[in-house]
Amino acid sequence: MAKLGVLTSGGDAPGMNAAVRAVVRQAAATGSEVLGIEHGFAGLLAGGFRPLPLGAVGGILHRGGTVLFTARCEEFKERPAQERAAACLREAGIEGLVVIGGDGSFRGAQALHELGLPVVGIPATIDDDIPFTEHSIGFDTAVNTAVWAIDRIRDTATSHERIFVIEVMGRDSGHLALAVGLAAGAESVVVPEFPEPIEDVCARVVRGRNRGKKHDLIVVAEGAGSAYHVAREVQARTGMETRVTVLGHIQRGGSPTAYDRALASRLGAAAVVGLQQGMSGVMAGMEGGEVRFTPFPQVLAGRRTLDRRLWELTHLLAI
Repeated sequence: MAKLGVLTSGGDAPGMNAAVRAVVRQAAATGSEVLGIEHGFAGLLAGGFRPLPLGAVGGILHRGGTVLFTARCEEFKERPAQERAAACLREAGIEGLVVIGGDGSFRGAQALHELGLPVVGIPATIDDDIPFTEHSIGFDTAVNTAVWAIDRIRDTATSHERIFVIEVMGRDSGHLALAVGLAAGAESVVVPEFPEPIEDVCARVVRGRNRGKKHDLIVVAEGAGSAYHVAREVQARTGMETRVTVLGHIQRGGSPTAYDRALASRLGAAAVVGLQQGMSGVMAGMEGGEVRFTPFPQVLAGRRTLDRRLWELTHLLAI
């Protein structure tokens, strides 16, 4: 393929830039040119192409966010927009496309594949809810960022002997909350996958205080409900002073960890190799330490399940 395209779509995730860099350099190693498409599928419809020579991706490996920018595009869910996008790609001479993002991005990528354009996807979302890959790009960084913040919250929680309810991202998924809660030593982790009566959360708090604990941390995935609602219920039922911290978009920014940089680099290079070998309509994921390609329909039909044993372990360790 003489010319490839690459775009980032949906929510930004630390490590997207490392993936873009790998796409450009792997393509260059085999004599292919790369066009970057700014602002995801919205930019594709607007013709937002720019050349990405080797020098354009120098110094971006360690940067969070995405140098190609990103956006959500409701219009792209409709077939006429998808057909226009495919025509734009062909007019630009792009023979293969790498799409970096989550499940919404892969739905758009599958549509382009159905229209005859070779496409390979790379999973990048801090929610870590994409199946057929051990982790998505950005997850490890988001976990480390949230744990860094909670370590500081714990200092205040202990000083004032308070309960802190910390809300982390995870629209429909508790993967981030569970990893953060386990690593930060939370007393409870509230996730949408395993609904738990608020009475059980409160009982865990009371049990800890009765044995001399000075603070309590409760991590809530946004998809499981509002941290403010949890805090009100806990304070009302225990009589203990409770505060809320919503970490918000701080989790999506920052320099990617070494793990995310390496994962993004491997998947970015593999996506280009896959396209050059004739693959299309697939996602490049990491399984068992090896890159494997899975068709989009399988990826979109599945769901990365949350390990109930790890969730129960957080309770055991909080006794």
